[in-house]
Amino acid sequence: MPDSLGNPPVSDKASSELPRLSLVYARHPTYGVDIFIAGKEGASDLELLRSKGITTVVNCAVNLDFNFVDQPKLVSDHRNSVHGPGEIRYYKIGLIDGDGNPDTQMLAAHYILRAALEQVLPEKPSYPRRERGGVLVNCRGGRSRSVVVVSLFLHLTLPDQFPTLQSAIAFVREKREIPEDEWYKAPKPVLAASAERAAAWARAIEAGKV
Repeated sequence: MPDSLGNPPVSDKASSELPRLSLVYARHPTYGVDIFIAGKEGASDLELLRSKGITTVVNCAVNLDFNFVDQPKLVSDHRNSVHGPGEIRYYKIGLIDGDGNPDTQMLAAHYILRAALEQVLPEKPSYPRRERGGVLVNCRGGRSRSVVVVSLFLHLTLPDQFPTLQSAIAFVREKREIPEDEWYKAPKPVLAASAERAAAWARAIEAGKV
């Protein structure tokens, strides 16, 4: 049944197949790197990530994880939990695709993505993944959480090009090749509203008002 606004019911099953990996923004002028979006299929494909020069993954989903640890000499097994430096630098935001996220988490998502681009790792053997290449932002389907986080980031870091959050969302939808009949859930309205509030907070922080 449609909701009160006439939107069709939201389903985990996509009505279209999106690309495994989408280049959303090439050579961000501040950071000089490419920004990609993918769902679980693209984000879990190490060969694909390497072929695109991606060195960092920012996972927006709380209900999805990856194990990028792939070097036996660097891996430990502690009570059945394999750990060690991964093949990809990996950051986790952990958003819910709908209600349930505090607004502070959306604000944190923006700063975690910025940290993934700005963090400088020390020249120590325990930090083997110091390469600085493209950044992939993912969620399970690559159409809601990742779209809103990248849109928020573009709006705040490139305000002349994306003066509103909605202009950034429209741009990201096009680059991700999301069909118009799925825009109502790409991103979910509750996430877009949270991102609007996060943007206001971020601007206040940058202006020294918080």
